[in-house]
Amino acid sequence: MDPGAVDPGAVDPPPVDTLSLTMVGSEGFERFLRFGEGRRMKRLGEQAAYIATLEPQFQALSDAELRGKTAEFRTRLDNGEELDALLFEAYAAVREARVRESNQRMFDVQMMGGIVLHEGDVAEMKTGEGKTFVASLALYLNALPTVTHYDGRTLGQGVHLVTVNDYLAQRDAEWNRGVYDRLGMSVAFIETMQAPEDRKAAYEADITYGTNSEFGFDYLRDNMAVALEQTVQRGHGYAIVDEVDSILIDEARTPLIISGEPTSAARTYRDMARVVKGLRGVQSKGTKLEDAELQHEYDFLFDEKHHTVAVTEMGIEKVERALKVENLYGPANVQLVNHLHQALKAEALYKRDVDYVIADGEVKIVDEFTGRIMEGRRWSEGLHQAVEAKENVEIMEEQQTVATITLQNYFRLYEKLGGMTGTAKTEEKEFVEIYGLEIVPIPTNVTVARIDKNDLIFKTTEAKFAAVVDDIKERHRKGQPVLVGTIAVETSELLAELLKRQGVPHQVLNAKEHAREAEIIKDAGRVGAVTIATNMAGRGVDIKIDDPVRGLGGLYVLGTERHEARRIDNQLRGRSGRQGDPGETRFYLSGRDDLVRLFAGDRIYNIMDRFKVPDDQPMEAKILSNQIENAQKKVEEQNFVARKNVVKYDDVLNRQRMVIYEQRRAVLEGQDLSEEIKEEWLPEVLSDVVAEYTAPELHDDWDLGELVNAMEALYGTGVAAEELVGLERDAIVAEFLDDALDVYAERERAIEALEEGFMRALERWAVLQVVDGRWREHLEAMDYMREGIGLRSMAQKDPLIEYRNEGHQMFQELSRSIRQEVIAILYHLQVNAEPVAANGSSGQVPSNATNGAESLSYEHQTVAGSAAINAAGRPAGQTATAVSNGGGTTTVVKSENESIGRNDPCWCGSGKKFKRCHGA
Repeated sequence: MDPGAVDPGAVDPPPVDTLSLTMVGSEGFERFLRFGEGRRMKRLGEQAAYIATLEPQFQALSDAELRGKTAEFRTRLDNGEELDALLFEAYAAVREARVRESNQRMFDVQMMGGIVLHEGDVAEMKTGEGKTFVASLALYLNALPTVTHYDGRTLGQGVHLVTVNDYLAQRDAEWNRGVYDRLGMSVAFIETMQAPEDRKAAYEADITYGTNSEFGFDYLRDNMAVALEQTVQRGHGYAIVDEVDSILIDEARTPLIISGEPTSAARTYRDMARVVKGLRGVQSKGTKLEDAELQHEYDFLFDEKHHTVAVTEMGIEKVERALKVENLYGPANVQLVNHLHQALKAEALYKRDVDYVIADGEVKIVDEFTGRIMEGRRWSEGLHQAVEAKENVEIMEEQQTVATITLQNYFRLYEKLGGMTGTAKTEEKEFVEIYGLEIVPIPTNVTVARIDKNDLIFKTTEAKFAAVVDDIKERHRKGQPVLVGTIAVETSELLAELLKRQGVPHQVLNAKEHAREAEIIKDAGRVGAVTIATNMAGRGVDIKIDDPVRGLGGLYVLGTERHEARRIDNQLRGRSGRQGDPGETRFYLSGRDDLVRLFAGDRIYNIMDRFKVPDDQPMEAKILSNQIENAQKKVEEQNFVARKNVVKYDDVLNRQRMVIYEQRRAVLEGQDLSEEIKEEWLPEVLSDVVAEYTAPELHDDWDLGELVNAMEALYGTGVAAEELVGLERDAIVAEFLDDALDVYAERERAIEALEEGFMRALERWAVLQVVDGRWREHLEAMDYMREGIGLRSMAQKDPLIEYRNEGHQMFQELSRSIRQEVIAILYHLQVNAEPVAANGSSGQVPSNATNGAESLSYEHQTVAGSAAINAAGRPAGQTATAVSNGGGTTTVVKSENESIGRNDPCWCGSGKKFKRCHGA
């Protein structure tokens, strides 16, 4: 059968009904998500089987013919064929290319996963099922459409594979490079600290691998660029997110932020750290009455569960005495209050080797889900500086936000998004609500043979670890490899010390062992291996075992504590039993574990105490396991609400961000702004100025003289106050508009006479400079408002609605201020056509000076006044300066034949402006 003759309609996915999910209850929502699941799996199986029927045709192709399929597919797309119609042949081509490259034939279940990725959903595939290969199917298909680059070249649209670290980005790109090469596709990866030219080249490849933070930061940097050539990303057509739950769920709690100049002094942080060390704190009891009693005995209360602190009156008095301030909460000490709260959080809630580590003299955050060091990430609002002061390391001062976006809103930029992971089902509600992604479990190629044993629950932590060590020691004696999962660095180190005392050789994998991570995991399945790993989420490396290990029962996974998210526990379990291998898993818990203690209270401990259970005797009662699972569900729901709240607030800022970024992009692409400036911006600015001096209720008291002075400062008006007497507001605006347009036209002619296109370039430069400076201030103002908006709830107001309304008003004011400042700059620039020789002296303007628009280069900083135009660059051989003249600035244009401007004094000596005299 001719592949080109395939009828795609016979196997197209059924249309998805668009339903409102907002009113569906939790159980009803889950039933809704299950609806139609069986039919979809049947369809996917049929589609995978059909792809298999195409194998003989593709096996018959020569290498050159197989490579030529990409050009054929692109031609068919150009001729109007739909991308979906190419799916079967494209996937068959990738399967054949992989067989030729590495002698590995992709399974039908992998084809099913690839189809799910193309359809824009999440393929849930167990560890070891070959997700890295599955991604290559959808990446190849979606990289086929072509686009025209801004420089005129025709390139593939560019698709992205997002993963959790640089190592995996580079590894996966290299693993698949041979396959892409055989199909005529280019592949590259981006990484931290990559040279700009290499990064730009990586994005020009058909397929680009990289981490979520690198993609996000590149997007922000592109929207800070001052020239189109400085941008690297080419759009957001399609992306696949590997370990999608780790990236879109776990890491989505905090936004990506690019910061600027320092705004606080280090000394304050050190003083506050010294003060809080002398304060006495206690865990909150959770009730108002009990906490009121504690406030008389302690200086502050803290809550581990909600991560909050509250200073008492007694504590405030001690701080005031120590800092020698009369009133800590006085207007002059607003910042001190924030410093105090952050110092208390650092002291009471943030623990070394749990929440952070000290490495190379720096405080580095430890990802609570993956156990990795989060390089380049810092807590905001001064918390990171407070921890640095607590640990007495160098303080990197707090910086001002210049660009920010949440991961949720970054990934929602993509026209189509797919994802893959081994554990996402427990978070499906969040994927659907936030990202519109459904979770599709893909069956394993071979039935899972792993045995998941019941939890062993001990009364005390000490008894639990004693049992853990005994279990590991016995397994090691038999030669069975053991992978031990912990949730904190300090737990790993404690267990390592206990095993060392028992003479059990082992390897430790945690945030401090980042460089050796892949090597340690690779060896974790060898006979007799014992590996301690801080949270296995997102590690991305399979643990393979050999026949002797299979004979010993396979890899044994031992969890020392339940994580607050069930899927993280499932990820740990999934390290065993890869591709039908035997394996075994078990969790050891105690009634004093953090999860149990904070969210199940003392119930489990009390149950064991009531039944007089010895410390070293475990229980496996179903009631205890249910209590723990309920605790996990509580935490998952709490975290979902927190992330959803972050999105709701960022959605307000995101709408504003999109307006600003679209405006910047249009400027970078060389849009002619003159019409917009003259027909929209200028009338609006003039109208605002007139309105300020012509209040309707004070018609008889209009200060027209002051109005004229304001216009003189704005653009150098030639309108006299007496000309405005008796006119209504609209007529006054019209009078000034005519005059301002005349002045602008005169400036334009003079500047264009120096270099054609220079005025348009100056307009674009002015917009970029002002937008960047004002947007940075707006972000700071919005952030400041966000910090205090929660207090509105005390007045029975919804903080989100208040934030949305005030944010809208602030954005309107931002737009007005941008337009007014741009207009002022364009009228106030003084351009001198004086060539600069090599020694800096002036000479004649070269007759062959290059086009101004082509030779402009921009320095990214906020500049107004005397140095403004210098930042813009200038045509070859020219200088440009801005000078002030009284209340405003006036433009003086010098050339070989000096001319009289319309607002200059008339040559006749009458004292009038030229346009009101001989220039009328």
